[in-house]
Amino acid sequence: MSDNSKIEWTDATWNPVRGCSKVSPGCVHCYAETFAERFRGVPGHPFEFGFNLRLVPEKLGDPIRWSKPKKVFVNSMSDLFHERVSDEYIEKVCRVMLAANWHTYQILTKRADRMAMLLQSKLRLAAKAPHIWWGVSVENRQHGLPRIAKLRTAKPTVAFLSVEPLLEDLGKVDLDGIRWVIVGGESGPGARPMLPEWVRGVRSQCKSQGVAFFFKQWGGVRKANTGRHLDGRTYDEYPQIIRNSVPAASSRAGLLEKLTHA
Repeated sequence: MSDNSKIEWTDATWNPVRGCSKVSPGCVHCYAETFAERFRGVPGHPFEFGFNLRLVPEKLGDPIRWSKPKKVFVNSMSDLFHERVSDEYIEKVCRVMLAANWHTYQILTKRADRMAMLLQSKLRLAAKAPHIWWGVSVENRQHGLPRIAKLRTAKPTVAFLSVEPLLEDLGKVDLDGIRWVIVGGESGPGARPMLPEWVRGVRSQCKSQGVAFFFKQWGGVRKANTGRHLDGRTYDEYPQIIRNSVPAASSRAGLLEKLTHA
């Protein structure tokens, strides 16, 4: 979608899939749906069809074209593990991530069952790759905590949580096997509030369990006004980022050619 992103914890977004459908309370005020539906019916726009799910195979090669290493949020406008995305297409996305290993990829899903199943089977190589980070969304206890358990069963090299929007106190969270936790409040019209003690509870558990903690935002109707300071400071921690060399332009052109004929 963009090789420059305003999302605080990433550098770029890559959307080989567009559109999604709601599965839990965290989806109620989906920013991606709100954005996409503004352009429904606009001829030629990437979201001409609104938030209807669509595969975008012409975007598969984008990370190979980007020569500067980036943190890349995969499918910021969708969910790679949506039931209408085939295993074969997900495997194609993973082949690109494995080939363009000078980037760090951040994949988030609310469909943890399917992700865990595939990471233990068809996507085993991608699960083991330290430059590919696999995460689940955690908005509350009922829906979010079971996703963490599913992610843990898959045992990816780097597992992370996006606790956004945080809708309630999560209580005690088992962070065994988790390398990174992002926390943020909901933003935009109708944003549901997030209490400081909920955030502090997650921060405290990250600290005690040795997990990198990133505080994204307080959110609210005007998130620019509420900022991202927690108790007087910002938290911008990350897991270790693997630095792989960038191939020459000719080698990257070869990767693209191979991808085209895969």
